[in-house]
Amino acid sequence: MKVAIDGPAGSGKSTIARMIAERLGFLYINSGSLYRAIAFLALCEGIDWRDIEKMISLAKKHHFDYLADGSVLVDEERLAEELRTPEVDAIVSQVSAIPQIRAEVNSIIRKISEGKDVVSEGRDITTVVFPDADVKLYLDASPKIRAERRYHERLGKQVPDKNEGDGVASISIEEIRKNIEMRDKLDAQKPIGALKIAEDAIYLDTSDLTIEQVYDKVYKILRARIAHGR
Repeated sequence: MKVAIDGPAGSGKSTIARMIAERLGFLYINSGSLYRAIAFLALCEGIDWRDIEKMISLAKKHHFDYLADGSVLVDEERLAEELRTPEVDAIVSQVSAIPQIRAEVNSIIRKISEGKDVVSEGRDITTVVFPDADVKLYLDASPKIRAERRYHERLGKQVPDKNEGDGVASISIEEIRKNIEMRDKLDAQKPIGALKIAEDAIYLDTSDLTIEQVYDKVYKILRARIAHGR
């Protein structure tokens, strides 16, 4: 069974997808983590994301995989907090807008998903990666709510700021909101893999819902589909 979940940054799709995958025993795939991994590698190797040829070579020379919890493996090394820094945030949308990078990431996801029950989430999972998914969902929320969620997520994970030693990243909610709105605009304007709601996707606005409430709604939808053999 393939469950596909799309939505903008901070809409709750990653948390919900992870919870649902764990509950059902499905593999959890976060497509955004692959784009973040490629952006992180570019920063580490001093590659300018504007150098398309080098970015393509970078994506192809490394081996990517997922652990059961959705963590990304790059050449057998697990990456997690490294992918959620302000530096990665600043370029990941531009990296993910490169058509050749999108094609490579989509190919990786499809290959990993072959023959497996999967909950996959991202921005074009329902429209490009798995257009024939058994269940399609689109989670949304206001930019203000999404910025607050990302801010508190960083506080909880104690993401270091390179300019502040071991302290929590100093980026403010307002800065996060501006980054989110910029990314929304870029994602909507991508020539390939633009963020949009699939015609047959179930739309859920999570702005005024707790994670538990969203989870309950999504789980009921999936149980109903499973019960009907769909």
